[in-house]
Amino acid sequence: MHASFPNSVPSTICKKTRNPSFCFNVLKSAGTTDLKGLATFTLNLAHNKATKTHALAQSLASKAADRKLKERYATCAKHYDNAADDIEDAKHNLRKGYYNGVNIQAFGAMTEVGDCMDNFTQPPKNPSVLSNNEKVVEDMCSIILVISNLLLGRS
Repeated sequence: MHASFPNSVPSTICKKTRNPSFCFNVLKSAGTTDLKGLATFTLNLAHNKATKTHALAQSLASKAADRKLKERYATCAKHYDNAADDIEDAKHNLRKGYYNGVNIQAFGAMTEVGDCMDNFTQPPKNPSVLSNNEKVVEDMCSIILVISNLLLGRS
């Protein structure tokens, strides 16, 4: 399926993630196979997506007519703001070589995103655009978790 990456760094990483085909698509555009470079690349993508989703949730909150939806979107905006902060902290930890911190922060970002979506287990339903973004951020954080574990194994 991914013949261009046999036994390579992306192959090693992606087979351990929650969405291997997404992982391959992300990492093939990174322009590096260096673990720290791949981590930086993926963290930057995740941060951008979390920031954009924060803005989207704020916009949805301001436009929602339903009071419950308005509150849920406002809560999601806070969770995505926290997730973006976690990812920023992970980038800082990566630069310092503190790979356990990268792991902790990536997991924290995944938790924040999941907490947003947990708000929508009861009606009214969430429009798919927010849940699509959630999956992308979680899948990116999954990649970061695998890379940070590989970096931990080397240190």
